[in-house]
Amino acid sequence: MHFHRDLLLVADCYAKEILNVTENDIFVGSPPLAFTFGLGGLGIFPLRFGATATLLENASPQNMIEIIKKYKATICFTAPTAYNFMLAEMEKGIDLSSLRAAISAGETLPAPVYKKWLKKTGKLMLDGIGSTELLHIFISNRFDDHKENCTGKPVRGYEAKIVDENMEDLPAGKTGLLAVRGPTGCRYLNDSRQSNYVINGWNLTGDSFYKDTEGYFHFMARNDDIIISSGYNIAGPEVESALISHNAIFECAVIGIADKERGNIVQAHIVLNKGIKESKDLKLEIQNHVKKKIAPYKYPRSIIFTHNLPKTKTGKIQRYKLKEN
Repeated sequence: MHFHRDLLLVADCYAKEILNVTENDIFVGSPPLAFTFGLGGLGIFPLRFGATATLLENASPQNMIEIIKKYKATICFTAPTAYNFMLAEMEKGIDLSSLRAAISAGETLPAPVYKKWLKKTGKLMLDGIGSTELLHIFISNRFDDHKENCTGKPVRGYEAKIVDENMEDLPAGKTGLLAVRGPTGCRYLNDSRQSNYVINGWNLTGDSFYKDTEGYFHFMARNDDIIISSGYNIAGPEVESALISHNAIFECAVIGIADKERGNIVQAHIVLNKGIKESKDLKLEIQNHVKKKIAPYKYPRSIIFTHNLPKTKTGKIQRYKLKEN
């Protein structure tokens, strides 16, 4: 449940302060209006500031490119996988220079995508995290305050901290549970999840994060997506970021699969760039690439090449479907 005032709060706390929305902006995005990411980016924000929204029945990356070109959209809301597709199209000469703000959420933003977008467009891609329970984005990078591989700092009006399972604060650099409180918050109706989601006024989002010494928050994984292998905690998004920096990989998803010796091992599902052929040598090359990028024990012991990854309508990869296979 959300109050009517909450609609104004997310517009004024996020869209106004972070995006500097004006009546001249034209919004485009992939999330449906039934999802809060889309409700804000394609409904609340344009209405609040007298801007324009361009709505698509089928918001595929290709269709979004066409609408951006046609209406000179200035603000885009979508997932990193869609931005990766746009980058590939821009290499072919597609002009998306009207975009002044590229907002990424729903998935962690890999550093290679962040860097490529900045290099290609000269403009920042803003990573952020929000939730249905809190209505919209509550931690975000800013145009004048940002880092790669980083979700940013709390949006005005919100507080965030990292805690352990007993709600005790954890020191900088220590991975734990993300706890958030602010002007919006979780209000489940007649639902037992309320007592688990809100503890002592803090919303527990179900995400594992750490905060660095400068106050920036870094996403590690959903709490239930941490891969425990031979006693080590491995965050899938970190492995994915290392993988996608390999020039043969277009996109990827990492999951944990059962293993008799290690409990679980890291398995990578990889979509290769066009023209690249899968092979045993390429698998070994990719594994060695990851070992050089991050701690060697985090490399994917299992690699599966595929032509596409299962995704939601918002472009979020459905890892649970990969686990079912």
